[in-house]
Amino acid sequence: MNTALKVTAFATGLAAAFTAAYGVGRAVGPAPAPARPHAAHADHAEEPAAARGDDRVGGLQVADRGYALRLDRTVVPADGPTELGFRVLAPDGNPLTAYRPVHEKELHLIVANRDLTDFQHLHPVRAADGTWTAPATIAAAGDYRVFADFTPAAETEPLTLGADLHAAGDYRPVALPQTGRTVTVDGYTLTLTGDLTPGRPTRLAFTVSRDGRPVTDLDPYLAAYGHLVVLRAGDLGYLHVHPDGEPGDGTTAPGPEVDFTTTAPSPGDYRLFLDFQHGGTVHTAAFTLTTAQPPTPAQPSTATPAAEPHGH
Repeated sequence: MNTALKVTAFATGLAAAFTAAYGVGRAVGPAPAPARPHAAHADHAEEPAAARGDDRVGGLQVADRGYALRLDRTVVPADGPTELGFRVLAPDGNPLTAYRPVHEKELHLIVANRDLTDFQHLHPVRAADGTWTAPATIAAAGDYRVFADFTPAAETEPLTLGADLHAAGDYRPVALPQTGRTVTVDGYTLTLTGDLTPGRPTRLAFTVSRDGRPVTDLDPYLAAYGHLVVLRAGDLGYLHVHPDGEPGDGTTAPGPEVDFTTTAPSPGDYRLFLDFQHGGTVHTAAFTLTTAQPPTPAQPSTATPAAEPHGH
């Protein structure tokens, strides 16, 4: 084959290959755009906080943002005192030893059973090597959840990690307690006003009285006049709750009302545990609350506007 024929054959083949590639490209379509990172890893600034749903729920995972909760043992005896030991592992795999104190403590430890009938707010002690220990009383056999609520010194946002704890024995599950809006504990009567509304910050107010009289001299407890933990029934999702005001701010009274603000991430039943201190003793009141229905947004009118008369 002479040179001219070789060049013509090469050009023809190149054109055919290009045409085939073009046809395949049209059939397959353009390459997909890179996937957006999962919401758990995306910058929270992309989305308003009120729309982030379960981002407000902690304790459902044993590890998050590189930190992990490790219990020394996951099976403990029931019907008596025990000691809980645990570590928080930092992203480098070593026990975390630097924390940012929140409400006067480096770490808040919560233990609750799956029935949400047993609740303990413990104050563990940390050794220099990062090991935490806390005495606890496991009253009955069953499955428990241990929550570590803390803020590492290198972080600004709090973390709540959760791990399962099992108490061996004869387990007899019970239904979620129904309390109403008023409960009595240790001679104190507490009344709850306000609702949990899915996706919206709402105010919860607890009024404390004793012997029919308002309690107006509550003791400061964990830098507030009360400490509230809210757990979602079913999966024990842990809600971060913020007290409204603090002792010594010039506006927050020491009772009889203690106020908080929180957001329910979903419809359902929730268990509320309020710790308050009076006369040097801490008391815990428990409420069960079902979320209120969010307001229905106004629907745009579908009526057909009347036709305007034509001009003459």
